[in-house]
Amino acid sequence: MEYKIFDSELKILEILWESGPLSAKEVAAAAAGQVGWSKTTTYTMLKKCVEKGLVERTEPGFLCRALPTQAEVRRRETRDLIDRMYGGSPDLLVASLLDGKTLSGEEITRLRRMVEELK
Repeated sequence: MEYKIFDSELKILEILWESGPLSAKEVAAAAAGQVGWSKTTTYTMLKKCVEKGLVERTEPGFLCRALPTQAEVRRRETRDLIDRMYGGSPDLLVASLLDGKTLSGEEITRLRRMVEELK
C-alpha cells in the first residue's frame, strides 16, 4: 500500500491504535480533547483516512478501525526518512542519532547485539 501519511492522519491512527475500534463520534470526542479539533474536522480527516485505506468503517455499528498497525507505519515512515535524508543508508541515520552522545556500556552491548543479529 503506497501512501503518504500526514500528521493529521497520523493523529487519527494514534487515537484508534490507543483505543481500538471506535465510532466516528468517539473518534471526534477524542480528537477534540487531544488536539482541539471540531467534529467536522475529525469527520473530514476520517473520510480521507478511509479513502486512503488507512481506516475502515465496519458494519454493523460503523466502527472505525486502523488498518495498518503502528509498527507497520513506523517501519514505513522510518524507511522513507532513511531514503529521503540519508540516501537509503541506515548506518548514516544511526550515526546522526548518536552524534555527540555518550552511550553506557549496556547501550553499547545492546547495539552490538543488534548488529550481530543483522549479520
